[in-house]
Amino acid sequence: MERDSSIEVFTTCPLSTDLASDQFLDRLIDVARWSDEAGCAGMLVFSDNARLDPWSLSHLIIQRTKTLCPLVAIQPIYMHPYWIAKQITTFAYLYGRRFYLNMVAGGFKNDLEALKDSTPHDKRYDRLAEYVHIVKKLLEAPTPVSFDGEFYKVDNLKLTPPLESAVFPGVFVSGSSDAGLAAAHRIGATAIKYPRPASEEPLRADERVECGIRVGIIARRNRADAWAVAHARFPEDRKGQLTRQLATKVSDSLWHRQLSEIGAGDGTSPYWLVPFENYKTMCPYLVGSYDEVAGELARYFSAGYRTVILDIPPSAEELQHSFAAFAAATQEIQ
Repeated sequence: MERDSSIEVFTTCPLSTDLASDQFLDRLIDVARWSDEAGCAGMLVFSDNARLDPWSLSHLIIQRTKTLCPLVAIQPIYMHPYWIAKQITTFAYLYGRRFYLNMVAGGFKNDLEALKDSTPHDKRYDRLAEYVHIVKKLLEAPTPVSFDGEFYKVDNLKLTPPLESAVFPGVFVSGSSDAGLAAAHRIGATAIKYPRPASEEPLRADERVECGIRVGIIARRNRADAWAVAHARFPEDRKGQLTRQLATKVSDSLWHRQLSEIGAGDGTSPYWLVPFENYKTMCPYLVGSYDEVAGELARYFSAGYRTVILDIPPSAEELQHSFAAFAAATQEIQ
C-alpha cells in the first residue's frame, strides 16, 4: 500500500541533552538516514537555550542524506531575519536543498527572561509575522526590500545569491492558540497542533490555513504487541512526572497546558499521553494495531490535517511500522 502523497511526514531530530557528546553525532546521522530512506519530507531540529545550534545540525543532516529537508526551529529573538534568509539561500546555493522553518513564538519563561524578552504572548506572534514577512520578501524579491514595522525595520536590504523558487521554504507555526492561528493565516504558514484525541477535535480543521499535527506512533500488527512495546519504552516515572509539572508551570505555551489537562488514557483508545506526562516526549502518542492507529490518523486527515511531525524514531524498523499505519490510513480516506 502506498502513502497519500498529499500528506507530508516529518520526523524529529534526537536531542543533544539526551545523549553523551560522543554518541549524539552517530545518532543524529542514523535518524536522518532512516528518515531519508523512509521517504520523509524532512526532520524537525529543535532550538532553545538548552540545545545545540540547529543550523550546524542541519548542515550535517544535509551532508548525510539525499532528499531530507531540515525543519529548523526559529526563535526570532535569537537572530535578525536577514540572517535566516542568508542561511536559506546559502544552503540552497551549496546543496540545492529546501528548508522548512518552524517559527517559535513562545517557550520556557526562564529562557525568555534570561534573554530579557518581556513581550506578551500575543504580541510575540505579531513580531513573528513581521519576521517571516521580511524573510519571505528577501527570498522572493529581485530588488532591495524596505519594511517599516512595529518590531523590525529594514531599508533597501538586498539578499544575494537569489533563491530558486523550487527551494522556497515552507513555514510552520504553532496553531494551538487564536494568536498562532491568526499569525499562520497572515503569513501563509501551516498551523501545527498537538492534538486532542481525534474524536474530540473539530470535524474540520481551520479552513483559513493548512494544518498539521505532532504525534508519536507505536504500531504493530496486533494491539497487544504495540502496547507491550509502548509500556516497555515509556514506563511510569515519578521523577519525570514532577519534572513535567514544573515544566508546565514555567512554560507559557498554550499547547503545553492543553495537553497537561487531558487524561493519560486508559488503553481503550490509541491516544496516549503517558510519555508526555512522564516528561519523555513533548507530544501525544498513538498506540495500537496498524488498523487502530490508521483509524485515528484517518480521522485527523479527513478533518484537514495533512502534515504530521513524528516524534524521534528509536530505530529504522519503528519508522517502518509507523509508515504501515500511514499506508492503512490512506486506504481509509480514499
